[in-house]
Amino acid sequence: MTQSLKPGENTGLSVANGQVLVTHAAGANLDVNLTAFLVTDSGTVRDDSDMVFFNAPEHISGSAAFSPPINQAGVVSHSISFDLSRIPETISKIAITLTQDGSGGGFAQVKDLRAKVVTGDQVLELTPGSFEGETGITVLELYVRNGQWKARAVWQGFASGLAGLCNMYGIEVDEEPAVTAPEPAQPKPVNITKSVVTLEKAGAVHKVSLEKGAAAPKTIKVSATWVDNGDGQDNDDLDLRIGILRPDGRMSIIQAPDKRGALGADPYVFHTGDVVSASASAPGIETVEINPAISHLMGGRVALVCSVYSAVDNGAVSVASLKPKMRMEYGDQVVECAFEFKSGFFSSLVYTYVLGTIEIDGDAITISPSGVTSKASSEATPWLTRKGDKLELTVDGPQVFKGRPIERSGKKQYV
Repeated sequence: MTQSLKPGENTGLSVANGQVLVTHAAGANLDVNLTAFLVTDSGTVRDDSDMVFFNAPEHISGSAAFSPPINQAGVVSHSISFDLSRIPETISKIAITLTQDGSGGGFAQVKDLRAKVVTGDQVLELTPGSFEGETGITVLELYVRNGQWKARAVWQGFASGLAGLCNMYGIEVDEEPAVTAPEPAQPKPVNITKSVVTLEKAGAVHKVSLEKGAAAPKTIKVSATWVDNGDGQDNDDLDLRIGILRPDGRMSIIQAPDKRGALGADPYVFHTGDVVSASASAPGIETVEINPAISHLMGGRVALVCSVYSAVDNGAVSVASLKPKMRMEYGDQVVECAFEFKSGFFSSLVYTYVLGTIEIDGDAITISPSGVTSKASSEATPWLTRKGDKLELTVDGPQVFKGRPIERSGKKQYV
């Protein structure tokens, strides 16, 4: 039995054990590698032993094992075998990822990219998205939910390669792994200790200093996460939106899939991809990457408003019941905005929740949680303005829908 899964879709597996196969056309300047991360409910590994790749080819639990790639007739095959019946109790899912560390172009240079999951007589064909300069991809997730073995197609791309994936899953690599050496060896030392600050009250503020030099992190990563509220409805699709207030007072918007932006060109913010579902064991997550030099490149202070939005056509749902959170990561510094929703916020008629604001002024970042919402039944978009040194947030900007032109209201316009 063969079934096709689009990004965001999930299905049950007929048996607990099987194999993930990824294939692509061979290329002289490609260096594609397959890696599995075994992560907890927090979305991170317990320690570096939960990373399965060519330097550490088998997890101690036996739930995941790496096989070296094979090149036959110009087609390269990568594989990881799995057994969800052996997954440790503290592990929520196995994330299967790809990196492309060859010459420039990222996965745009990888032709005929395909992935499938084979379990017993069941074959899942995972339809990939389109990629440009991304050098890292989370392909799929394997997990157990309510006693059922499941697979979820993801195809979420990142611009920061293996280092970015390691950071996202809680591993800080002291030195870049030698991904060109396929011979099994001892894993390189890693340090998963990070400085995590949690902000829960509106008005709270935390500041982060940007590093300088060649070793400085190449991106600021901002993500929104949410979970299924358990109502049994297929309405747990949120969208991460970033409004950018430029030094000249104009606003820009970033959202997937149609306004993803760019990391190395204006507006220096890149949305890594749209995610359309979540569950208790596999939270939904959308991520943007911000160029740390954005303030210098734009010529002054830049402010970003981060919000999640539930489209009306997804069906009635209380966004607050999905427990959205914002997380900003810069190197080993992590700031989480987990706004404490009060009872009055749990209305299915409130479509937009502002999770927080980020100001970048030269080499300084200031982050603050918000909790501001749209009015009931309003499709208005979060809007930033400056009054002197004060940043003012309102939710009265133009309506912006995925795949449709911006609806402009009054003098408030996006660029």
